[in-house]
Amino acid sequence: CTCSFLDTDRALVLLEEYCKKLRKPEEQQLKKAIRKVMGIFKSSLFQALLGSFTKKATRHGTISHPSLPVAAACDVLGCPKD
Repeated sequence: CTCSFLDTDRALVLLEEYCKKLRKPEEQQLKKAIRKVMGIFKSSLFQALLGSFTKKATRHGTISHPSLPVAAACDVLGCPKD
């Protein structure tokens, strides 16, 4: 599998950093939603599905970026992907 648990860990760190910035009352709903996403990223089911998807997509040549969780977090947060 070209996607590692480190990719998900990096995405979780980015999301956690973003959550720390959400302090206003009107931001609490967003913070709650992000925490739900973080819970999903931490789940063993997500990791298994991500590994399966990445293997299939890589085999078929339909994926070029191995860090899907990080890419998704960066898309949401607007941070640069390196």
